[in-house]
Amino acid sequence: QVQLVESGGGLVQPGGSLRLSCAASGTIFSIKSMGWYRQAPGKERELVAAITSGGSTDYADSVKDRFTISRFNAKNTVYLQMNSLKPEDTAVYYCRTSYYISSKGQENDYWGQGTQVTVSS
Repeated sequence: QVQLVESGGGLVQPGGSLRLSCAASGTIFSIKSMGWYRQAPGKERELVAAITSGGSTDYADSVKDRFTISRFNAKNTVYLQMNSLKPEDTAVYYCRTSYYISSKGQENDYWGQGTQVTVSS
C-alpha cells in the first residue's frame, strides 16, 4: 500500500507564491517519477510538472519560468515552487508517483487526494 501526503495549498493573491510538497511512503521499491497535475472546474486534468529519479524535468508551457519542481530522493518527496501565480492557476493540484514495486521492474502509479490552490485578490 502506498500513501501520498500532500501539503501547501491555499489562497494567495495574484503575483504571490506557494510551495506544494508531496511525500510518498509505503510499499515502494524505488520511485521512477513524481509529478504534479491540476484540474480546474470544468476542465480536464493536466500535467503541471514532473521529475524523474534521474532529475529530468517536464513542465507545462503555461508554467515554465514560474514554477520549479524539485525532489528530495532520500525521502521520496517532491516539491513544487510556484511563483508569479495567476488566477488561471486556480485548480486542485494532485501529486502522482510512478514507482517500482520490486527489483523485477513491475511498475505502478498512485495519485494523491489533491490540494486546492486558489489565486484571487
